[in-house]
Amino acid sequence: MSQSSLNQQLKTLHMTAIADNYQALAQEATTANWPYETYLARLFSLETERRTRNRRIRRIKEARFPLPKELADFDFAAIPRLNKQQVVALAEGSYLATSDPIILVGNPGLGKTHVATGLGLAACRQGHRVRFYTVTQLVNELTYAQQEHQLPRLLEKLARHQLLILDEFGYVPFSPLGAQLLFQCCSALTEKVSLIITTNLPFGEWVSVLGDERLTTGLLDRLTFRSHILEFVGDSYRFRQRQLEMA
Repeated sequence: MSQSSLNQQLKTLHMTAIADNYQALAQEATTANWPYETYLARLFSLETERRTRNRRIRRIKEARFPLPKELADFDFAAIPRLNKQQVVALAEGSYLATSDPIILVGNPGLGKTHVATGLGLAACRQGHRVRFYTVTQLVNELTYAQQEHQLPRLLEKLARHQLLILDEFGYVPFSPLGAQLLFQCCSALTEKVSLIITTNLPFGEWVSVLGDERLTTGLLDRLTFRSHILEFVGDSYRFRQRQLEMA
């Protein structure tokens, strides 16, 4: 088989790492007198590493994070009541195996979106399918899908993820239809897909956004079952920065 024919077959099989490395590695194997099995093992190891790396890159791109914020860059010392060990443990991803929710609660400007994004990035690197939405974006998508008679298809698409991040719950009240669709979506995904929700509202005030006591109770019942609650307490980063600038 000619070299060009072999390269073409490897590209057809999407074995790009093997195509890029088999000749150089063959020379190394000859020089070092490797057994043939060692040569093959090294080739397939390179292919596996590249595919894993590409899958991580693809997962992060598909998640549509507004900004790629890492947990390693988060200032836990500024939010002393936030349990760093709990966040680090969650980043290992065991909650995804049981589709547990995570709810980040606290005043604006304390880094809830940063932590949620960091957890999402960690999940992407573990190979999980993740999608980031503001809650308003999701409700708008659900509303449009229902108008186009495509709601079941959208819910099915969302259910193919392992993690959905719903940011900024509580900033904008929903219409009765929007609240019902959000409830329907969360109900459909409960115990199937992990949800990370960031909110500036304590649970007792969620009815002010959803507009219906019964629906709010039902949604909270689903979201708080087996949930991990992260509380953010303190002054916002922007407020602290202004204080420093004025000092």
